[in-house]
Amino acid sequence: MNDLRTPNPWELPSDRSGWLDFSEYIRLVAADAARLREVASTGLEPPVPSCPGWNVADVVQHTAEVYLHKVACTTLQRNPDPWPPPEHSERAPLELFDEATAELLAMFAAHGPADPSHTWWPPEQTVAFWMRRMALETAVHRVDVELAHEVVTPVDSALALDGIDELLVAMLAGDEWAEHGTAEPVDAVVRISSAGRSWTVLLDAERVDVVEGATGDVAVEVAGEPDAVFVWLWGRGGHEGLALAGDEEVAHALRRRVAEATG
Repeated sequence: MNDLRTPNPWELPSDRSGWLDFSEYIRLVAADAARLREVASTGLEPPVPSCPGWNVADVVQHTAEVYLHKVACTTLQRNPDPWPPPEHSERAPLELFDEATAELLAMFAAHGPADPSHTWWPPEQTVAFWMRRMALETAVHRVDVELAHEVVTPVDSALALDGIDELLVAMLAGDEWAEHGTAEPVDAVVRISSAGRSWTVLLDAERVDVVEGATGDVAVEVAGEPDAVFVWLWGRGGHEGLALAGDEEVAHALRRRVAEATG
């Protein structure tokens, strides 16, 4: 197991292999934002099962504030603080969402992927990072709103596959677990497989390592179509459409560890 330990990905150069074309990220942001708004406009009150304590209005408001935060990160070249501005709470959620979507897409139209931007991911201090991240953020919250209204549609397959990689490498992997701790101190190796790609995930209480490829023995393998794996990892879908081979409790522990990493 120790032979698979890797440097902290936060300290390595960015690896964009497997990323989509940047124009495709922008297209997907626009398409999923439009779908999110379409479904949300049918009712803001339904509770969102994937976000306990939130209703549709809360998801719409949150997504709008995420968009505006990324515009501010690029405009200011730093993390805007404090955030969010208090006046946001006085706005109608769909009105704020429309404004935020327009501002985000305008920012992407005005900047190339290589243009600088403050981000939370040290290897990628570029607008490219936000193009990818916002496409995935929008897909997740579009599914949230669809779940509330029971009208779920699949996440784009290529985006979902890319999103599996982003979640495991940029969000889950690293050695910061030693500092922050975890309620899921599982010590195991898990394989995630989808559409011809595999990731071997090494977990213990103090760190997580992710190696692309099917490497060594594992406690459990989770395999399925990209959409099914992506929404399961993000807690937006069950494991019914997945093939779990091995210790299912380890798979569920991985899912709970992901929930800790994504907040």
